[in-house]
Amino acid sequence: MFSVAERREMLQALTADLPNVRIDTFDGLMVEYAKSMEAMCVLRGIRAISDYEYELQMALMNRKLEPTLETVFMMPADKYSYVSSRLVREVAQAGGPVKGLVPEFVETKLREKLDPAYKLAEPQLIEVPRRRKKKA
Repeated sequence: MFSVAERREMLQALTADLPNVRIDTFDGLMVEYAKSMEAMCVLRGIRAISDYEYELQMALMNRKLEPTLETVFMMPADKYSYVSSRLVREVAQAGGPVKGLVPEFVETKLREKLDPAYKLAEPQLIEVPRRRKKKA
């Protein structure tokens, strides 16, 4: 949904207070970029078994291309294990709430991208009626 330049700009804004973080982009193979940075390790996140299968294949290929580069896998906290950019985008595109799924700054950028008039609109609360449970 966002260009590389837009994503980089958002990440720079979100990490501006972290002096040991640098945001960079590259073209080509990640292992080549890692070598150019003299990286010894790549950190990858895994949410589910399906992520693991994909990430394992990638890690093994990266090892074949650059045997000295290690891959470290990390798992998110339970409350984030189901979050993916695709799901967040789909919820936002349908007008649903993404509060707590992405930083507030990113949520604002999502809304602006999906509806340029969002900047001008006043926030409105939508009350959703609750369904009654049927008696058995």
